[in-house]
Amino acid sequence: MSNLPNLRECTICIIGLGYVGLPLAVEFGSNKKNSINDKKINRKVIGFDINDERVKQINLGKDVTNEVSIEELSKADYFEATSDENMLVDADVFIVTVPTPVDIYKKPDLHFLKEATYLVGKTLKKRKKNLKNCNPVVIYESTVYPGATTEICVPILEKESGLKLNNSFRNLGFYVGYSPERINPGDKDHRLTQITKITSGSNDDSADWINQLYGSIIDAGTFKASSIKVAESAKIIENTQRDINIALINELAMIFHKLEVDSLEVLEAAGTKWNFLPFRPGLVGGHCIGVDPYYLTFKSEQLGYTPELLIAGRKINNKMPEWIVKLLLTEMNNKKVPKKGAKILILGLTFKENCPDTRNSKVFDIINFLADLDMNIFLHDPYVSSLKELPYIEHKLCNEIPFEEDFDAVIACVKHNEYLELDLHDWKLLISNGGIVIDIKSIIPKELDPIRM
Repeated sequence: MSNLPNLRECTICIIGLGYVGLPLAVEFGSNKKNSINDKKINRKVIGFDINDERVKQINLGKDVTNEVSIEELSKADYFEATSDENMLVDADVFIVTVPTPVDIYKKPDLHFLKEATYLVGKTLKKRKKNLKNCNPVVIYESTVYPGATTEICVPILEKESGLKLNNSFRNLGFYVGYSPERINPGDKDHRLTQITKITSGSNDDSADWINQLYGSIIDAGTFKASSIKVAESAKIIENTQRDINIALINELAMIFHKLEVDSLEVLEAAGTKWNFLPFRPGLVGGHCIGVDPYYLTFKSEQLGYTPELLIAGRKINNKMPEWIVKLLLTEMNNKKVPKKGAKILILGLTFKENCPDTRNSKVFDIINFLADLDMNIFLHDPYVSSLKELPYIEHKLCNEIPFEEDFDAVIACVKHNEYLELDLHDWKLLISNGGIVIDIKSIIPKELDPIRM
């Protein structure tokens, strides 16, 4: 392992400083664990992002994603954020944490991953000229389909750098690894260091080295997978499993609604059995659960197998916004509430509770359906101050919950703590006599007879 970087004194570059990259950069840059094998850690951490404004905010101690506190940023003495590509040449380790979304056809969109890989490849070529005394290591954390790291990224790295994968001669080779991110936005109980980290490498030596690297910051420990493809596959099924489970509960909620049975009461009753899984119905958005299954179905179909259950789960979860709007319209017809100009309050815009992340939020699908019906839409979310997602419709984003208004309908979409703190009197202030309440997250008092999923 002599041609691999020094674990204690290497320079680490994190590519992408979003929900995944910044916590990782801060953790490596804090050097909380002062030693490895009783020898002092003395690393330098470079955080790279193409967003100049994001870099400025981070260097001023501010994280708009709320994943890292001011205090945590202030303690990351060995970390500096930059948008200057020239600073990357000093790095020995490159960790890529860029987004991997899907396109309009629900196919993997790898352009961020490829751009980051081209950048690393060009940097490795410059680094080679500096005759660094070790071969670099490139680690990917972005979600990909199994095989993408070696099939897509490695050829780019080799072509751009002039180096060869796993070439053990100093200055002539590089190593790659895959260690899937497991960040859960807004979750203050399961943070980076408290979640077991899966690691892998392109050969035995690099796999051991990468495992030790992450082991120096992850309190929960690491799990070294036998190959990069195993690590990629493990990541992709974590969120696929959740997608399928939520799809099942969503479909059950639709059935229970027709049966005129409260789905929450059914789930609470079934939950008294020790092995019943406590999933709840809801909108499935975000950058993981609503995206990752498409990466697996894409690769599966490439290999000639169409995964029926995965596709069915995606279809069910994708149609929930339309189903919720139909529920509202049916109830409006029953209560003879005019649709045109109806005042509708949407509570919660983010894809999950207690975080500012609106990526792929299915709440916007509900809003778009309602906007097409010429309704008067009011929006509230304690974590959202502006909306780039809805520039083309008339809407009112409220800074405070608008208790002074009487709404024809209230739709509770997200389980933010602020909404959980509302009492029966607060809810009554929001809803006009005969008003309609749709409770997607089971947070509204039963006395108001909400329509629950």
